Amino acid sequence: MKPQGLNRLARLRNALVWLKRQWFVRVFGMDIHPSVQISLSARLDRTYPKGVHVGANSYIAFEAAVLTHDRTRGLYLDTVIGRDCFIGARSLILPGIRIGDGAIVGAGSVVTKDVPACAVVAGNPARIVRGEVKTGRFGRLASADATEHGLALNQ
Repeated sequence: MKPQGLNRLARLRNALVWLKRQWFVRVFGMDIHPSVQISLSARLDRTYPKGVHVGANSYIAFEAAVLTHDRTRGLYLDTVIGRDCFIGARSLILPGIRIGDGAIVGAGSVVTKDVPACAVVAGNPARIVRGEVKTGRFGRLASADATEHGLALNQ
């Protein structure tokens, strides 16, 4: 019997992600490029939805939150995620933040300041831990394919 991989429900998941993105764009008016991948549990601010902007080929992982408003200060700001970015699991992007193209936000990070392009940030508050990284689609490190291939050969 042929073993089934973790991707056996990939088509269903991709369809649900597409529907979620359509819901955000068409109903709430968010600016999300069609190539963006959003986890089904990611949270995008619906209080000021027109302030959400996500560039092409970016990935927002599970339970990440992208905020565009701060009720305590009465702020309603645009939050921008660039192209080819990766937003890690359970990270929090505060209102008005700009994340540059090719940036990576580590899991659990709280982003309180703008992130330059091609930088890796992590922590609370998020700080630059590495600069000038080369990323591809969905914020995947350029070296990731070689690493993955090496691991597959060792099995």
